[in-house]
Amino acid sequence: MFFTYEQPEFDRKDPAEIRRVIGEAAQNGREAAREGRCADYIPELAKANPEDFGVCVRDLSGETVAFGETEKRFSIQSISKVINLAAALKFLGFQETFSHVRMEPSGDPFNSILKLDTVSEYPSNPMINAGAIQVMSLLSNFMDFDELLTFARAFCMDDGIELNEAVYRSEAETGDRNRAIVYLLKSKGVLCGEPEKTLDLYFRMCSLNVNAGSLANMGLLIANGGQNPFTGKHVLHPGYVRTIRSLMYTCGLYDESGEFGVTVGIPSKSGVGGGIVASVPARCGIGTYGPALNAKGNSAGGIAALRHLSHLLKLNIFD
Repeated sequence: MFFTYEQPEFDRKDPAEIRRVIGEAAQNGREAAREGRCADYIPELAKANPEDFGVCVRDLSGETVAFGETEKRFSIQSISKVINLAAALKFLGFQETFSHVRMEPSGDPFNSILKLDTVSEYPSNPMINAGAIQVMSLLSNFMDFDELLTFARAFCMDDGIELNEAVYRSEAETGDRNRAIVYLLKSKGVLCGEPEKTLDLYFRMCSLNVNAGSLANMGLLIANGGQNPFTGKHVLHPGYVRTIRSLMYTCGLYDESGEFGVTVGIPSKSGVGGGIVASVPARCGIGTYGPALNAKGNSAGGIAALRHLSHLLKLNIFD
């Protein structure tokens, strides 16, 4: 179903008006969350409060507007795929990275292996589980978890990010489908690292504890071409950021990416922990948290909030 909004005229440069719209988006997100449910295939995720919702918007000047549960920590889950891809591009380069994973939308659920076994030896893109596991197999040959954690903290501009041990154990104990994926890749002769080491790093990165502010920071770094706007440090080359932004737009919300691209139009990445990171080029980063998911595995509240922000603040990259 597609949605349209009237776009009332107001001063989109007025901080009070911007805050009002973000507050409306947060309320819309909280209401939409009632239609979703928390992920339960990872038992630890089922413990989240489905009524939680928060949205954080941070611009290049550091101005921040936040409503709701924006400080509450939750597991990053599939949003870590953006960090892993960024690390692969930074340390291995574009050519080596995309010699082992494709860059095409799959149109299938995030944990599907259908096209991997029928269309190509290589995963469709780095934003689905098979592609992220393949990227992790590359990284596993020269980076350990502590090094990846350090990179994640820089990429999210958040030194408070830690491993959620309970989620990690829950992932490792129940991740049979991801275990099947890593061994399918190995059976095809395309996996680049040792299977169990690859899988362990993948589970650990999915289990990082972030909050909506961390995700807003990540979106802001991407919006600023890979440069931390507060320290001036270049975390990632702008050319690699453009690649990441493109894949977020075309593949970031699983098999809901096409509809999201039309109705929201912001490069974004979701995770089944309830987070969505969104990046508006040269403008702002947005982080949302709402663990109640829709049928596609995306935060019901996060999508509603981002739709509202995009339409009223004209954040669609095609506007």
